[in-house]
Amino acid sequence: MGLGGLPDWELVYMRVTVRVNGEQKVAEDVWEGESLLYVLRERMGLPGSKNACEQGECGSCTVFLDEVAVCACLVAAGQVEGREVRTVEGLADGDQLDPVQEAFVETGAVQCGFCTPGLIVATHDLVRRVPKPTDAEIRESLAGNLCRCTGYEKILDAVRLAASRMEGAS
Repeated sequence: MGLGGLPDWELVYMRVTVRVNGEQKVAEDVWEGESLLYVLRERMGLPGSKNACEQGECGSCTVFLDEVAVCACLVAAGQVEGREVRTVEGLADGDQLDPVQEAFVETGAVQCGFCTPGLIVATHDLVRRVPKPTDAEIRESLAGNLCRCTGYEKILDAVRLAASRMEGAS
């Protein structure tokens, strides 16, 4: 028996070719029901996006798909064929952290770290769209990202700091 209780001969496998963080990647023998999150973490060795709820409720697995922020747990791997994915790892430039990543570290918005990758991607998306977000805009934009450790105040500080730095850099 294979995945989902189906006999192996009834499962459909595919090859997925996708550009991830600027590099062309191929995942072989991808089961048709695998999520993008599973492929990124388990097949491509990119553990930044976290697997928490598997229902798109917590935001821990947020990535960019063709520059749109999505929950990777809700995207079937086959849907990314020929597309562009950018993960939290792809925001940094080698060893140089992205301004959002730096702001999260500097303000102490990183505690257990489980929600951090998704929050960083969501923050990056927000400040790219809204260079000077208000607190209400920050809260609304990050509403789909759950954190159990910080109480969110340090996260808000990080978003404000990142927005001010990114605005000053442009």
